[in-house]
Amino acid sequence: METLKDITTIEDIKQMVDSFYGNVRKDELIGPIFNDKLQDRWEPHLQKMYNFWQTILFDVRAYSGTPFPPHKQLPVDKTHFDRWIAIFNSTIDSQFAGPITEEAKMRATNMAFMFSHKIEYFRNQGL
Repeated sequence: METLKDITTIEDIKQMVDSFYGNVRKDELIGPIFNDKLQDRWEPHLQKMYNFWQTILFDVRAYSGTPFPPHKQLPVDKTHFDRWIAIFNSTIDSQFAGPITEEAKMRATNMAFMFSHKIEYFRNQGL
């Protein structure tokens, strides 16, 4: 059995992001939402995600911005975020293992939970 290495470089982050979003794009539930929203802007989105994860995992100030607002109006609910996390975890677990990998999964889970609750809150407030 192959021993998986941890996420340690920007190349690892690019591999993680590219393979994750490759799986997202093919998913029957969340793929159409991402593909409709991003259309031909996948490349800038992926670059933004490389920077985001580099900032989160390596404490390198590559990303600045607020990630929630672009997601606020998406037609998603908890089911979509649960699928997002399932795809994220299975994608990352097939490629990496170690403390930084676990940190990435924890951060993604926390972000999905927060986004899901904030979207629900704004919907309930009519905002």
